Amino acid sequence: MAYFGRMWNIDKGRVIDPCRVGSTSYRARQRRWQVFRHRFPEFARMKVLDLGGTLAYWKLAPVRPSHVTIVNLDHDEKQDDVPWAKNLTADACSGGFGRFDLVVSNSLLEHVGGHLQRKRLGEVVREASAHHWVQTPYRYFPVEPHWVFPAFHWLPFRARVGIARRWPFGHIEPEPDNVRAAEVVASVELVSITEMRLYFPNSELWLERISGLPKSLVAIR
Repeated sequence: MAYFGRMWNIDKGRVIDPCRVGSTSYRARQRRWQVFRHRFPEFARMKVLDLGGTLAYWKLAPVRPSHVTIVNLDHDEKQDDVPWAKNLTADACSGGFGRFDLVVSNSLLEHVGGHLQRKRLGEVVREASAHHWVQTPYRYFPVEPHWVFPAFHWLPFRARVGIARRWPFGHIEPEPDNVRAAEVVASVELVSITEMRLYFPNSELWLERISGLPKSLVAIR
């Protein structure tokens, strides 16, 4: 797969690495943080529930909450001895996590598995806090954000599986096995503005844009 990078002289880190200063992902994340801090000026004093996040994300954050509980199905990273964070291994759609000042969820909604699970995640968010920030990629942005491939999400399923087996430039590594590639492709379902408003009916919907085009949807309350 490195052959493609040499052939097209593409350094994918310049696009998708959020930790690399100047990359497309880094600039997008910085702009998002500016909006986030404006909407939640008391964030540093808040007790936060992060559904689907990582400890690494919060270590790189320009501002941290007083405490964050991070819920994920698995945690690849070692739980460092930090007093301000806790990893909790659980299904984000199961709920029952207690009450928090704010719920944060970035790029989880499209992975939970269908309409009923997305609806359930919205219920979990509302039961955990009166305030939330829930971000998910927009279905009609022309570049699919996981594989970073133009119109990938609009192609027939079989074509997407073929690309997922070979395309080396996205956040998701190529999966040569056909069955496994099909499972990975099926696990990502981007949502529309109408669906986002259905899951978060009392929230403000902010459209994060690139070159004037909506790239991500963020439900804010």
